Amino acid sequence: RWLTAETSRLKHTKFTGIMMEVAGPWTEVFEGSERTEKPGQAETLLGSSTLTLAPLVPAESPSVRRSQPIIIIASNRIRGVESFSSSSVPSSIPNPFPELCSPSKSPVLINSLPPPSSDKHLIKVYGEDSHSRSLWVSPGATAREVCHLLVQTAHCSDQENWALLELHPTLGLERCLEDHEVVLEVQATWSLKGDTRFVFCKNYAKYEFFRKPMLFFPESMISDSADDDGKRMKSSQLIQNLLKSGTCPEIQGFLHVKEPSRKAWKKVYFFLRRSGLYCSTKGSSKEPRHLHCVADLDELNVYTVVNSRKLYGAPADFTFCIKPSRNPVRPQDLKILCAENEQTRTCWTSAFRLFKYGKQLQCNHQLSKSAPRNLEGTRFSDTKSRSEASLVAMDFSGKSGGRVIQNPLEARSAEMEEGQVWRRREALRCSLPNLNSGARPSSIHKSQPWFHGGVSRKEAQRLIEKQGLVDGMFLIRESQQHAQCFVLSLCYKLKTKHYLVIPCEEGGRKYFTMDDGLTLFIDLLQLVEFHQINKGILPVCLKHPCVCVAL
Repeated sequence: RWLTAETSRLKHTKFTGIMMEVAGPWTEVFEGSERTEKPGQAETLLGSSTLTLAPLVPAESPSVRRSQPIIIIASNRIRGVESFSSSSVPSSIPNPFPELCSPSKSPVLINSLPPPSSDKHLIKVYGEDSHSRSLWVSPGATAREVCHLLVQTAHCSDQENWALLELHPTLGLERCLEDHEVVLEVQATWSLKGDTRFVFCKNYAKYEFFRKPMLFFPESMISDSADDDGKRMKSSQLIQNLLKSGTCPEIQGFLHVKEPSRKAWKKVYFFLRRSGLYCSTKGSSKEPRHLHCVADLDELNVYTVVNSRKLYGAPADFTFCIKPSRNPVRPQDLKILCAENEQTRTCWTSAFRLFKYGKQLQCNHQLSKSAPRNLEGTRFSDTKSRSEASLVAMDFSGKSGGRVIQNPLEARSAEMEEGQVWRRREALRCSLPNLNSGARPSSIHKSQPWFHGGVSRKEAQRLIEKQGLVDGMFLIRESQQHAQCFVLSLCYKLKTKHYLVIPCEEGGRKYFTMDDGLTLFIDLLQLVEFHQINKGILPVCLKHPCVCVAL
């Protein structure tokens, strides 16, 4: 056989199915001849049928080398192709389909790439559809700045009334971050093993107590009394004076408190003052010897409890809790309290915020009012956000071009007459022969932000409470008890009311009505548009649609 010797340290030689490993130089021994192969030398030998390999023992056996990567130099032809490609193709190619690179269609999110500066921190914010978005923020970024950034990146239609929620799903706790709070400082108090998250959503009631103080602070819960002369002041005047000065009246009342390490709830009389939260050990006595300090306001946060009956066995759904603000949330640190109704709970939580932040809340409110109503580049202002006090009733029936109706009774009569004219006009339009009656009832409502499909009554109430219990907040959902019917859920005076929308048929066409056929609507969109300018049978006009934010 022919054999070529190499200087490799590791060599495999195969003869008749036998694999042998030889390390180091070796010697070929043939019958009648002997030769030692040297590196780089190849000899041609003839004859012999016997081959014996005898390894030579060197003076010092070197270590076995491992294989190393080999650099392959490209040929001139390949170099020419590369140089041609680099010279003919521009360095940056514009994307012809930018809409396909949205966060929903691309694995790389907007603002998910790290910025060139190293002082940015990554946070994750969830929408109400359980999808999240990652953002790079500076160490001092406030909740207002993060909301503004999310409004731009999520292409929201307006900049008003957005909020950042701190949500603890396991414990059922949530609270709205104040506009001045630093987001990273709040995130630093979370447990690494928890499921705490930020949620981006609407909140119309964040500063509602500045606009309607008497609705949030009922007279029965105010214990402050007099002015400097010792005379009793009216509650409305007292509350307005205190709110203007950046403080809050002293709040008192009974609350159910969950006893530690027990499932029982106990009814206790509490007092909320600037110095802290106190409970009375003897009925409703305010004497100092009967008061026990429960918590210091500067070192706690107040949370709303969701699904409190199931999680904590609360006697009612109007539950809130207080906990230390600097420590991670632990069940033993929670002080869970339950009120009798929603107005009582809102009063306590609003008073907590006012006593803790004071003037800062008033500054946040002024900044929220001075913020631009629409996004940059929008030509028109949002007319729906104007208050009803700025609107007047006018009569255009004369030849003078219109006059303002001063008499309230005349304005009410004009409103009812205009409603009747509108009904007759719509009935005439729907009776035209070219109208396609087979498309009724229309399904255009499914694409509207105020339509929430088949959510339950309880879930609808939770959504409205989450986005703020303000007058005019509404949504429409499918009825779970009546087939082909819908329900209008509307908030009024901190309560959620539900109105059944019934389909009916008249003249061979299908309509919707809420007043037993007195007013007919060809679809739900027309119903909503009508009640945005007319109360009808509702206690208040429809103002704020309860929307589901998707990031």
